[in-house]
Amino acid sequence: MTSTPGTAPGTPPGDRSRLRRRAGTAAVAALLLAGVPAGAAVSADAGTPKTATGPQGQKLTVSATTGLDPAGQKIRVQGEGYGLTTGIYVALCKDNGDNRVPSPCLGGADMSGGSKASQWIVPPGDPYEGGLASVFGPGGTFDVEIEITEKGDGLDCAEVACSVATRADHRAAGNRTQDVRIPVAFAGQEPGEPGGGQGVDVPAGTVSYKSAAEFTTAGKPLDLLLHPDSKKLYVGADNLADTADVDERGLHVLNPEDGTSESWISQAPGSTGALRASAAARIAGPLPGDGVVYNYPLRGVGSAKSGDEAASGVWLAGSTITDITPGTTPDTVLVAQGATLSEIERATGTATRTLTLPGGTRFAADPERGAVWYTDLTAGKLHRVDLASFTVTGSFDLPGGPGMAGFTETDPATGAVWVGVDRSVLVFDAAGTLVKTLVGKDLARDAAFDTATGRAYVVWQDGGDLSDPANDNNGTLTVYGSEDFAPAAKDLSLPGNHSQAGAASLAVEPGGATVFVTSPAEGKITRLVRQVSPLVTHAPEDLTAKEGEEVALTAEAEGTPEPTVRWQVSTDGAQTWQDVEGATEPALTFTARTAQDGYRYRAEFRNDVGTTRTAAVTLTVAPATGGDSGGDTGGTGDASNGAGSTGGDGSAGGDGGTQSSGGSTGTSGGSPAAAGGSTGTAGDSGSTVGGGVAGGTGTAATSGGGSLAATGATVMSVTLAAAALVGTGVLVHRRARRRTEGAL
Repeated sequence: MTSTPGTAPGTPPGDRSRLRRRAGTAAVAALLLAGVPAGAAVSADAGTPKTATGPQGQKLTVSATTGLDPAGQKIRVQGEGYGLTTGIYVALCKDNGDNRVPSPCLGGADMSGGSKASQWIVPPGDPYEGGLASVFGPGGTFDVEIEITEKGDGLDCAEVACSVATRADHRAAGNRTQDVRIPVAFAGQEPGEPGGGQGVDVPAGTVSYKSAAEFTTAGKPLDLLLHPDSKKLYVGADNLADTADVDERGLHVLNPEDGTSESWISQAPGSTGALRASAAARIAGPLPGDGVVYNYPLRGVGSAKSGDEAASGVWLAGSTITDITPGTTPDTVLVAQGATLSEIERATGTATRTLTLPGGTRFAADPERGAVWYTDLTAGKLHRVDLASFTVTGSFDLPGGPGMAGFTETDPATGAVWVGVDRSVLVFDAAGTLVKTLVGKDLARDAAFDTATGRAYVVWQDGGDLSDPANDNNGTLTVYGSEDFAPAAKDLSLPGNHSQAGAASLAVEPGGATVFVTSPAEGKITRLVRQVSPLVTHAPEDLTAKEGEEVALTAEAEGTPEPTVRWQVSTDGAQTWQDVEGATEPALTFTARTAQDGYRYRAEFRNDVGTTRTAAVTLTVAPATGGDSGGDTGGTGDASNGAGSTGGDGSAGGDGGTQSSGGSTGTSGGSPAAAGGSTGTAGDSGSTVGGGVAGGTGTAATSGGGSLAATGATVMSVTLAAAALVGTGVLVHRRARRRTEGAL
């Protein structure tokens, strides 16, 4: 079963405040832009125009990429080096990642010439030249303006990652050579890394739950409470017919980690005061330290804690108890007996206050705001009772007419009232105004709230009548933001959870890491644990380095379970990627080589929930340059052990000599790397990689070795990186530092 949260706005799942975008928007037409996007080499300053390089050397530049106006903004898009035999579209598109189609797009495939959101550019002499399409300038250039908005034409950039992209037009839909993209973001978003990286199978930071254990040690579970102090799981249970040899009625106390039974209170005093086997129908609330107050049929109010042989309790006069919750003092409880609401002394059963309402059976108390909310589904009414005066202070309509009661619960954080009716949850604010209707496929049976994260949990239960095509015996757990009602986790199917043997209930651990859900029909409690797909917390930037300079990469991501990382490299403008051998740590160091100029790198994080990649970065490697002056002739290098020292007064073109390491032949990665010499032109520092050749020309030859293989984000001079990290107080994982060398 999948529940649909009505018109809930798209808002990030998980516990982070930053906006997270989710994939899933459908294509709106066959002619919408599609293609394998080329990687973009984006400049570091978000306030300046951004430029990307395409697979055939095309240059794409966008005038503005961050803080765009969601209601609409004009941007300038320029290009050069595009093919003069293929037309292209320019538009804002959903960025589906490397090697995937960037669609849908704002403006679609503009074949009318009237769209301002996309532009069609064709070679000179093309039959569409003129009113429908503009023409490439000399050298495959163009300069156009498009007007983009956050939402439109099936695209919602608040929900998904978006880029300004070019691609071949509809006449060459399979031509991927024109695909170039530049990530953009509207106000409040971050470009290039929706939700902290690019989710491959699910959006980055996606929250979900999975079954970790099933407990079958508490009969037919009716209600749950995870004690806030003792952390024990209290289960109100009835007898399970399938276990005829044991009567499991009573209050069970379980270890929440493995479900082992710590205690079982099976007896409570009946109408005569004598102990008898009694089910625990509803748990009212916790006792200080340990234990709970609960209702046992038909009119019992009892209390017990782990280790008790029997419950203590009182038997009330009147009709059957239909609901119970803590009272206004530690020694009282509020009890519903149909339409009668009473506050009862737990020790004596005496009613200190009583109120008869027009109708109803279930209620929810909001002690923070001094209110009780009473539901009368037969009459379609929600009544507000003031706890101080014990009078009705308001009545509100429940839309939809009479329905099957599911639950009435209040959100402690907001005071909102959540009412489960049939296949809907009606949410009223603290003033009694209906603010949201959440619609599901099945029956809304229970709700719980986690004030630590602002999440509301709802269990939906299948009707169980398989003669009804709407039923399939499977329920669902849904999670919403308690203020915006947006989905906060992926829906989780609960196989076999149907309502034929009783309503499901749930309990949530503070913080939401663990959720417990009952299935009365199966006689089990399922322990669910939270998972989060990798979310990038530290990502790469482009870098320019010099030949032979040591550089470093670092990247970090969070997730549950803890994600692993591997680094990937592309040598063809991000059209294809390969894993870098051995690059599976958060940080590495390596030596930049001119052969790696233009290479692109990204970190890929994985866990059981999904895969997330950082935005690709581009390495630019400049040739090494000489010092200010040649200096004197270099000293004699000792090549016998592969370590030739440069000598003399600035003889290597730098501030002085540095020691090189390598084999006796004085090579690094198979390329000669000379040190010393009379000309002193071997780089700024005078250092080389490999064995030194004494008395040479002092010129460092380009090496084919030293792959840019690292797990990290920002590529920079190691010396500068260390100074920056120390200066800003950033903690570096020392264990993750490695050096990787070897040609790719």
